[in-house]
Amino acid sequence: MPTNTPTIVFVHGAWADATGFDGSIRALRERGFTVVGAANPLRHLTGDTASLAALLGTISGPIVLVGHSYGGAVMSNAATGNEQVQALVFIAGWMPDEGESIEQLLGAEAFADSLVPAALRPVPFKNPDGSEGVDLYLDRELFPETFAADVDPETAAVMAATQRPWSGAAAGTPSGPPGWRSIPAWYLLGTQDRAIPPAGQRFMAERGNARIEEVTASHASMVSQPETVTQLILSAVEETSRSQP
Repeated sequence: MPTNTPTIVFVHGAWADATGFDGSIRALRERGFTVVGAANPLRHLTGDTASLAALLGTISGPIVLVGHSYGGAVMSNAATGNEQVQALVFIAGWMPDEGESIEQLLGAEAFADSLVPAALRPVPFKNPDGSEGVDLYLDRELFPETFAADVDPETAAVMAATQRPWSGAAAGTPSGPPGWRSIPAWYLLGTQDRAIPPAGQRFMAERGNARIEEVTASHASMVSQPETVTQLILSAVEETSRSQP
């Protein structure tokens, strides 16, 4: 492959892990790309951003970041100031602006139809320093409708059983300067998404000047329609690679 071929780094969001991208990872590897599935801690936006930024610092050459849901906020923050990152691909991803939290966005009118607030099941815990925290799970019975309505029922049930919780601190942490203000962005908008309503996705994507592609899919389009996700990534790679020296 050309020497300017980017490494594709996937960043999963809440209630998931990097295996959700398996379909696209296999397809991109078959095309000769180097692919990394980052482990997103899901603890705190600032700390999660630092974790991803450290990983990106180990990669040589250009990078294309792909973030699903909360992973979009993490990758956008981690990309800021990193000249290796040539594109941001949001898969039903959060795109908070500087000083804005996901919790704040969920309270806006464009996000009013989200099923997430009603499906949350909080589990309190204590941090090592003794302070209290809360892990946010999705109710297993409500998981398919909320997160993965177009995924086959058995797979959706396994996803519900293996979901990784999202810390309440992550939801409430204000974003730093977002990478989408200076880095070209693409957005896959799921028209059947019940976690981040289509109207909210469009608001964020248009605000971020992202190239928008719509797909008839739930919040888990990376599982139900990996080919569409892969093609959007390839479009971002092709367009940004042409502009590289």
